[in-house]
Amino acid sequence: MAAAAAAELAALLGPAAAPAARAGAAEAALALSGSAEGRRLLLGSSEALPALLGLAAGPCPPAARAALGCLVNLSAEPAARGPLLAGLPALLGLLPDGQACGLLANLCREPEAAERVLRGLQERGPGLEPLLQALAEPRPPPQLGPLLCNLSQLPEGRRCLLDRSRRSVQRLLPFTQYRGSVVHRRGVVGALRNCCFDYGDHEWLLGEEVDILPFLLLPLAGPEEFPEDEMERLPLDLQYLPQDKQREEEPEIRKMLLETILLLTATQAGRDVVRAKGTYLVLRELHRWEREPPVLRACQRLVQVLIGDDPGPGMENLLEVQVPPEVEQELLRLEREEEEQEQEEEQEEERGSPQPPA
Repeated sequence: MAAAAAAELAALLGPAAAPAARAGAAEAALALSGSAEGRRLLLGSSEALPALLGLAAGPCPPAARAALGCLVNLSAEPAARGPLLAGLPALLGLLPDGQACGLLANLCREPEAAERVLRGLQERGPGLEPLLQALAEPRPPPQLGPLLCNLSQLPEGRRCLLDRSRRSVQRLLPFTQYRGSVVHRRGVVGALRNCCFDYGDHEWLLGEEVDILPFLLLPLAGPEEFPEDEMERLPLDLQYLPQDKQREEEPEIRKMLLETILLLTATQAGRDVVRAKGTYLVLRELHRWEREPPVLRACQRLVQVLIGDDPGPGMENLLEVQVPPEVEQELLRLEREEEEQEQEEEQEEERGSPQPPA
């Protein structure tokens, strides 16, 4: 019964159906794709997905919008990713539409699929440029950040963003404090973090041409007032912040910002710059304010690098240090134990908290 209904819907989605019937079928498919059972039903038809791809790239805006929305939902299912990648040329032609960005961001979670998407963008000529140009729109598509983040997991994707002649990475920086979309902001911060794995660009990123550090520190800073001698150590953008200055509200983004700065301290030159610009002062106040254990741990790791002794000979570049497998496993074990202990303490506090009056 379900298979027959899916086949009937697929026929109505196909090019042989009348435009009005196709538009109605696309709306029905969109509603159906909102549940796991509905997505399985659509994916059980070999004709539905190609028909939806054809509609998404077609000339009828209402039908195209519904079909694309349905494809975004279907892209969360592993079974859909192969067929969707087969329709990549049509999907790339829809960029930088927000739904198309979201669909491709879902597909790009795995490196192999990300490689296919990035290769497809490069074969079209401009590469990431259409996506970067969309950053200049008054309201960039929220899904643009996650797409750039997932593409930047690839070395070639990072090279595109770190292209000095195009000033690509500079276009990302203002979005570390973008209030229009937490999804976009999270994706952009993730892309910046990925770019900082390439330590050969750290000096340039921290230098005057990019000056990335204030953009990473400002979301972590609050309204605290510093003594004059400490204030002078901070970058100009972090001096005399207003009393209503708020920190980044999302713990995951605060943690990624800290991890990004930590990556920039991998080399001696990077550590010197990060220390000289008063980073510790911002972290000191953040640590007093922070309540989320994962963010606190990230903050403590970074503080330890900044106030601790520098690594000895042969370990100046922390990203090049080879950690023995047994040491890495032990560190992971200790981290898991620390997280479990914190969870137990939190549960104990909840059990011991007074009950509200009846």
